[in-house]
Amino acid sequence: MDAVSYLSQAERHCAQRGCRLTELRRRVLELVLRHDGVVKAYQVLADLQRERGPAAPPTVYRALDFLVEQGLLHRVEALNGFIVCEHFECHHDGLFLVCQDCGRVLELDAAQGLSSLCAATAQLGFTIAPQNLVLTGTCKACLA
Repeated sequence: MDAVSYLSQAERHCAQRGCRLTELRRRVLELVLRHDGVVKAYQVLADLQRERGPAAPPTVYRALDFLVEQGLLHRVEALNGFIVCEHFECHHDGLFLVCQDCGRVLELDAAQGLSSLCAATAQLGFTIAPQNLVLTGTCKACLA
């Protein structure tokens, strides 16, 4: 999906949820969309500062937090960054396939696979927190 379509859908998604994709939040999302794969908060901050001059880090972090809360981005702790959610209409645990050669990131809905893991841990009285799992390997293009 191209960035213009994604931003349009993101605005509708936020409106349906009773919140606004403000000009700053939209700009932060646009900056994230410019990057392939994982985006670090400091990269977004640097991009915003290049455009607008001094910008406070908390401003960017609040915008990123909002985008995560609305399901537009995934915060992936293992990668210390953010990934655009390609299908933000559904809520799911993410499974991210990261190519160790080119950095490309593919997202899979891991809910079905995690359900058996959740059932097994529940038998031990353990509840798994929502997950964004990362698997590294080599993508199809790099294998070719």
